[in-house]
Amino acid sequence: MQKIGIMQGRLLPPEAGGFQCFPRQNWETEFSFAASAGLDAIEWLYDVWGEDANPISSDHGIHRIRSLSEQHGIAVSSLCADYFKERPLVGIDSGEKRKRIEHLIWLISRCQRLNITRIVLPLLDNSSLRSESEITELVTTLRDILPILSACHVELHLESSLRPAAFAALLDQLPFPEVRVLYDIGNSASLGYDFHKEFSAYGDRIGSVHVKDRVLGGGSVPLGKGSGDIPGVLAGLSKLGYSGDFILEAARGESGKEVELGRHNRRIIQSCLETTALETGGSRR
Repeated sequence: MQKIGIMQGRLLPPEAGGFQCFPRQNWETEFSFAASAGLDAIEWLYDVWGEDANPISSDHGIHRIRSLSEQHGIAVSSLCADYFKERPLVGIDSGEKRKRIEHLIWLISRCQRLNITRIVLPLLDNSSLRSESEITELVTTLRDILPILSACHVELHLESSLRPAAFAALLDQLPFPEVRVLYDIGNSASLGYDFHKEFSAYGDRIGSVHVKDRVLGGGSVPLGKGSGDIPGVLAGLSKLGYSGDFILEAARGESGKEVELGRHNRRIIQSCLETTALETGGSRR
């Protein structure tokens, strides 16, 4: 069954003024909040801000995550590695690159221990691919760690701002089931990309979806208030046979009302999925 989940930290007020960061102080509380909002999952967040406090780093922490997951019926089956958005894997000197690859390999092993089956690797902002040489470097790097991904039963889902044809060309160099696409509805809308063209280029490689809305050339806004055609995208994904999860990463609202907003956004996506199922004669998986 497809899960509707939420990015970690979105059911809590942001810490240290960060729009999206690991909730160092209250991460345990979010499991009960997610259940209250009717959500199915939390996408774990691993970033530089929370690196030294993230429970995924210790066996005790992993045990605690599992316990809370089981207690509240909230799955933790994915991780967003924003760490590598701040510390890219390419375009750096060889010594630093080796350290970062080793850190990614370590993170893959930690995900295996928690039964996390996919890691989102953002290729955005500071880690955007800016040249053909950086694309080639990334492809070589990911090919080198494929045996580790396979052995750990973990997929790597790439999130990129590349144009559809360029992203498809990159994926063609990585024709492996362990490498898939994270499709972000809001980011694509902000970049002015046509989701029909994106799906035509690499729709069969989409393994997970982030749900948010953004205005063309601008930032996040409440779902349905931006340039993203959320019902159209969900219908298009259904036609592709997409059976993965939907992770809410929508714009923040009023502080203190995060759970209410999470519940509201879940209902929007649930309604879209039910409408699509009725129109196609199917049902939500």
